[in-house]
Amino acid sequence: QVQLAESGGGLVQAGVSLRLSCAASGRAFSSYVIGWFRQAPGKEREFVASIVWSGGHTYYADSVKGRFTISRDGAKNTVHLQMNNLKPEDTALYYCAAGNPLDYDDYLGYAYWGQGTQVAVSS
Repeated sequence: QVQLAESGGGLVQAGVSLRLSCAASGRAFSSYVIGWFRQAPGKEREFVASIVWSGGHTYYADSVKGRFTISRDGAKNTVHLQMNNLKPEDTALYYCAAGNPLDYDDYLGYAYWGQGTQVAVSS
């Protein structure tokens, strides 16, 4: 069993940066893929980025490629999402998830989820 806790969200203006963190407890991340997803009001949950903990391979949605960076901190059992040059369309509730998905961008493949952290970007 893995418990996930996100932090780092907030209300910011367009163009600035935020760093989200996802801390795991109960079991280490070592055997999982860790993903970030987001869901805006009235929209479906969408893939943002993921990292394979054991090898460090990363994957990004086209909408965030070049602006967001996902990374891992083994000592703290934490995954970060560095978000630069934020845009109003990045406004959403951001979730951290862990699992062993067949497709890294399919939220159905992730077994464990945090409660989410809100990101709001004003223009």
